[in-house]
Amino acid sequence: MTTVPVFTAHNGFQLPSVGLGTYRLNGEAGAQSVASAIGLGYRLIDSAFNYENEGAVGAGVRASGVDRSEIIVTTKLPGRHHETTKARTSIEESRFRLGLDAIDLHLIHWPNPTTGRYEQAWQGLVDAQQRGTVRQIGVSNFLPEHLERIEAATGVRPVVNQIEVHPYFPQEEALAFHAERGILTEAWSPLGRAAQVLDEPVVVEIAERHGISPVQAIIAWHVARGTVSIPKASSPEHQRTNLEAASVVLDAAEVEAITGLGRADGRLFDADPATHEEM
Repeated sequence: MTTVPVFTAHNGFQLPSVGLGTYRLNGEAGAQSVASAIGLGYRLIDSAFNYENEGAVGAGVRASGVDRSEIIVTTKLPGRHHETTKARTSIEESRFRLGLDAIDLHLIHWPNPTTGRYEQAWQGLVDAQQRGTVRQIGVSNFLPEHLERIEAATGVRPVVNQIEVHPYFPQEEALAFHAERGILTEAWSPLGRAAQVLDEPVVVEIAERHGISPVQAIIAWHVARGTVSIPKASSPEHQRTNLEAASVVLDAAEVEAITGLGRADGRLFDADPATHEEM
């Protein structure tokens, strides 16, 4: 089984450097994909209330036969549930759907700053952690000002911020901000515009140098930068090769070369957390 490096947050919480993204892994097939990934060695499974697959993820965790204590299951609180009472109900419903004794890691999916209730949502997660419904709490798509505001309001710092990170949008300033505060960075859509980035000459050259695929080169780039990547993969073969990429070591020049692909317009879609609202 592949040995996967782990990264440690400010409170000692650890995440493996590669996890399984589950967006659009639904129903029986989704459950089978999750069970397959766990069997191959994945220990971080990422879901969300809005993915409508928490039931499939929970079923896959149970079907895997791996001890529950070894697996970190993540889900996310949607924007329409930020208000205090709704947040509590949403967190409880996620746990029931997953069929778990407690949710290992619960994130706020988007800050939705125009609506302006993300402080209530964060307090809801803090309360759930105190009740034991949730073990660890974090956020997704938060900017530094959002992170500072929720910590100032509650005295509790997130362990994770899951944000868009890929070669066309490397987020160097965000990664540095997180690292200074012991907040782990998770990368959603870690391959970005895969159809384009996988053909980039620098990526192809680095992959050939290491005898790996371009996908594996990008995952190795994430690991080298201290970023947890959560690529989605439904087939056992893709799951296996993605996980194996965690053991590939790129040198500083290779990491810098891939980071150099960053673009001013690198976002996948118009989702600036300063303005984007996702309910």
